[in-house]
Amino acid sequence: MTTDTPSTLGPPPPDPEATLRRHSLPSPVTFSVLVPPPADGSTRGRAGRLETPHGPVETPVFMPVGTNATVKALDPDDLREVDATIILANTYHLYLRPGHDRIARLGGLHRFMAWDRPILTDSGGFQVVSLGDLRSVDDDGATFRSHLDGSTHRFTPELSVAVQEALGADIAVAFDQPVPPHASTRSQVAEATERTHRWAERSLAAHGRRDQALFGIIQGGLEPDLRAASTRTIAAMPFDGLCIGGLAGDETPEQRGAALDVVVPLLVQDARPRYLMGLGSPVDLLEAVHRGVDMFDSVLPARVARNGTLWTPDGKLNLRNARHLDDPRPIQEGCRCRACRSFSRAYLAHLFRADELLAYRLATCHNLTFTLDFMARIRRALATGTLPDLVRDQRSGRACSRPTERRESPASSDTQAGAKGGVS
Repeated sequence: MTTDTPSTLGPPPPDPEATLRRHSLPSPVTFSVLVPPPADGSTRGRAGRLETPHGPVETPVFMPVGTNATVKALDPDDLREVDATIILANTYHLYLRPGHDRIARLGGLHRFMAWDRPILTDSGGFQVVSLGDLRSVDDDGATFRSHLDGSTHRFTPELSVAVQEALGADIAVAFDQPVPPHASTRSQVAEATERTHRWAERSLAAHGRRDQALFGIIQGGLEPDLRAASTRTIAAMPFDGLCIGGLAGDETPEQRGAALDVVVPLLVQDARPRYLMGLGSPVDLLEAVHRGVDMFDSVLPARVARNGTLWTPDGKLNLRNARHLDDPRPIQEGCRCRACRSFSRAYLAHLFRADELLAYRLATCHNLTFTLDFMARIRRALATGTLPDLVRDQRSGRACSRPTERRESPASSDTQAGAKGGVS
């Protein structure tokens, strides 16, 4: 891994011929809408299938996050058992350690982590621009100090794409500059959004791997006009899919919903998948699907599991509470996960108190199973035309409880593009 130094020549201009060539090339992924939104407008939710070089993905889909080429505490067999069909890996962290060149020499990310299903890599933009005093951003890119050893590095759209091409994921993401909506002024959001558009053009020009898709990122904060303009700008570029960035952060669920209500209607005639970055609580996933989003990711289910918080249809269980020490029941009656099939709440409560590593594995298996089964329930509701009923049940408190949310520092290896927290 080499350390890049800032350029003194400014950003290279995008290559218009490269963009034109991309328009004429077949996409390595295809997306088909199998169940379109109903004509009565009761929901914008839709069910689809994303075909990738490593297999199909039924949507709406939640992607567990394997930040360092692993979903913490789980191996690939565990991921298959919980029915994960696609996972996310983090470009920033893998660039720093073990290095994208090393992973490429060892056969690419799929072989490196022994995962034969689809992978999406984020661009590293969220981590880089969220490092506070450890980074500086200009039109060419971002200079930052590693949270591992303080060494200086330079990320540009071209380097981000090169790293992701070396990793070899099925889907790469264009480099962007996300900003937290509430902590940023309108002028700051506008500047970052315009820079994201320029970086999107450069990412497209730099990307040349034929067996890898490239998604662009819509920004614009909570400003309706900026969000609409960014949607139109990114949608006009030849990306294979469209990410909705700059949300799942410090905004309220109502503000997030309002932003989606700006973006999605502008994409009604667009055949590409829509990916809301960083959303992970069941309530929020359901609301976003209802508004027309297809793909999601978050560290949330796995992170809270490792803290001893388990999700059930009746709400959350904190296994560190003493009341579980003598409870012979499973975490959730009827759950198919390995924790619920074999172990009691009392046993898991003991494991957490003893700091046994098995606690993290079993708890993570449960929360990911809960989340992915909830997504399967959403897909069934779309297929049967009952998603509006499911949304009504949730809003009345009968489907899941409202989560609380928190964003972690990018220095944490748990954090990925837009990842934030909460429990249900």
